[in-house]
Amino acid sequence: MKLALVHDWLNQIGGAEDVLAALVDLYPNRPIYTSIYAPDIMPAFYQAWDIRPLWLDRLPGIHRHHQPYLPLYPLAWGGLDLSEFDAVVSNKSGFCHGFRYGADTLHICYCLAPTRYVWQLESYIAREGLGRPVERALRPLMAALRRWDYAAAQRVHHFIAISTEIQQRIKTYYNRESVIIYPPVDTSRFQPVADVGDYYLIVSRLIPYKRIDLAVQAATRLGLPLKIGGKGRDLERLKAMAGPTVEFLGYVPEDDLPGLMAGCKAFLFPGLEDFGITPVQAQAAGRPVIAFGGGGALDTVIPGKTGEHFHELTVDSLSAVLARFDARAYDPAALHAHALKFDTQVFNRQMAEYVETAWEGFRTARAQRTPGKSV
Repeated sequence: MKLALVHDWLNQIGGAEDVLAALVDLYPNRPIYTSIYAPDIMPAFYQAWDIRPLWLDRLPGIHRHHQPYLPLYPLAWGGLDLSEFDAVVSNKSGFCHGFRYGADTLHICYCLAPTRYVWQLESYIAREGLGRPVERALRPLMAALRRWDYAAAQRVHHFIAISTEIQQRIKTYYNRESVIIYPPVDTSRFQPVADVGDYYLIVSRLIPYKRIDLAVQAATRLGLPLKIGGKGRDLERLKAMAGPTVEFLGYVPEDDLPGLMAGCKAFLFPGLEDFGITPVQAQAAGRPVIAFGGGGALDTVIPGKTGEHFHELTVDSLSAVLARFDARAYDPAALHAHALKFDTQVFNRQMAEYVETAWEGFRTARAQRTPGKSV
């Protein structure tokens, strides 16, 4: 099978890039098409990959600030023809599923999310703190992008969702069915330990929509020790509202993360996320998670077994759960076992089986459609 991978942009590191790395391991030496590629920003091992950026990559300043070029992405992706491939797997949160292909090409979309700022404009505006002039300019643009995005989604043969939340959005926004294959999490790095501390923990980018402010205010109100690892533009605002029991760790090196996770009383995950890798890592380390009861946490955090949900994005709601929380009620071994359901090896097996089955079905249908076509 002549297969290609497609990814929205390669100028930042996050969960989407973890998925891409797993796909590259599954399908090595396949070309990777992307809108932009900033090798000075991305890990050095990417340079061994066959990365093929679009013409957008040559536009001034796009590696550092790609958002202003938003209106050009559908044009760029719509001009890419991948008909030479038997199958294409797109790793999509933006517009990369909109490439062109012929009747002999199978397109499987691993959907991280329907394009958020297209379909959830109100929450995006609130999250980013955009002013009224920007908001007024965005609305007609988003209406046009919504039509393009919907049409592109109708050409996809199969959708895979990363969580129940994303599966529902695919149905709501694209009117398409999907299966769920959870994103890969390297759980092998995390193990429970006997000596557990008394601190709560957050490891996250410090940006407004992560709602770290809820945890900072709740810990300050209750006098609970809270360690916060990570950097971001929200740091100074969070420091201003933090009491003496809240400690900001800054960037946490990868080698330090397993010990920090395993030693916490519980991991806090206060925002609404499409999936969320860190709660799974914490559970692999044997620690319960207190998460907002929405998005990916509905799949990864089981109340009473692997943690607890709070049900309103308010300080009061989180504080109420923290006030009655007893970490001793959770079995570290059971937490670790639950996390293994989201391990990278599970992702690899499920993705490989799904792609192979879809390809066999596509080949059979193609042969029936075109007499004489080889199966």
